[in-house]
Amino acid sequence: MFTGIVTDIGEVRAVEHRGDLRLRIGTRYDMGSVDLGASIACDGVCLTVVEKGPDWFDVDMSAETLEKTTAGGWAVGGRLNLERALKVGDELGGHIVSGHVDGVAEVVSVEEEGDSTRVLFEAPEALARFIAPKGSVALNGTSLTVNEVDGRRFGINLIPHTKEVTTWGSVAAGDGVNLEIDTLARYVARLAEAA
Repeated sequence: MFTGIVTDIGEVRAVEHRGDLRLRIGTRYDMGSVDLGASIACDGVCLTVVEKGPDWFDVDMSAETLEKTTAGGWAVGGRLNLERALKVGDELGGHIVSGHVDGVAEVVSVEEEGDSTRVLFEAPEALARFIAPKGSVALNGTSLTVNEVDGRRFGINLIPHTKEVTTWGSVAAGDGVNLEIDTLARYVARLAEAA
């Protein structure tokens, strides 16, 4: 489990195609405190550390992960929002995030609005009903609050701090982003279907 509060920006150092896709990701994390088998969210995708060094870790990604996320387009030099798994007693500053990406949303527009940046997204049809005004979503692993919803489109605001400590400072129209809907919304919808 994660909170959607990004704690490092990693960089893809190597991409190796084998049975699965293996990536080496550079990080500022103290990798001495990260066990093999630990989970790290990379742009919102929960991935398992399979090998590590002093300032890097390797992850493997299956075809399912590549199909459901933006990971198939990650290339050497690409920057990724990173978050280590939540520990009991950690501050829950964002919302409960599983790292199980539901699909890819597309950035429709990016507009400066005062010191903030307003970003409009379009969600896949099957996920749009789970997104509610003032609800939470995880986009590229970042816990964000939804401002408004209009059909498949929804908007969020990025404050300067978020743009500085994540990869959101370089967002552009046409970008694909990993979307994880709020876990509570998923269960409420499921219960409503059963009623």
